[in-house]
Amino acid sequence: MPVRVVLPADPVLGHPEQEILARLWRRRQTQTGWVFQVGLPSYQGSEDGTVQAAEYRVWVRAPEHVRPVDGVDYDQVPTDRLEAPAPPSAVREILGERRPTGWVVQKVRVRRGPGRRVLHAPDCTEAPQDAPVLDLERALDVAENPATTLCTLCGAAQEITPVLRGFDHTGDETDPSGA
Repeated sequence: MPVRVVLPADPVLGHPEQEILARLWRRRQTQTGWVFQVGLPSYQGSEDGTVQAAEYRVWVRAPEHVRPVDGVDYDQVPTDRLEAPAPPSAVREILGERRPTGWVVQKVRVRRGPGRRVLHAPDCTEAPQDAPVLDLERALDVAENPATTLCTLCGAAQEITPVLRGFDHTGDETDPSGA
């Protein structure tokens, strides 16, 4: 299919922007827009010293560097479209992105006494990046140790405490005597 290709102006040589007729081979949709593969007319030298007509293929941005030719139907040009992203699920829209599963332990060095540990979610900014990820059962074992603190920054305390102590012990309970 014929198409017009816009060649940029060259201020050094004093050439204005030009349009040349080329052949449109393919269209491709990208994340930033469309690109077209065009064949530009050219010449090449042969081994016997003669000059022959040739074609130089190149990808150019559309519509900046490509214009249609009046009366030409481009429906038959091979076209690569981006796949439409899957619509977000209702659960994902309501709950948002899920955090990584599991838990990690940060070992805290103290001058005196036994070492302390802090239990974090893997995506916590305070969590060690090289620590192995623990499943819930192993994380509960670590959390039960008195030397372990549950991080409140990433929500480890809010998520693990109800599992350890039951949902009635979430840290908001009041004294039943009213004091």
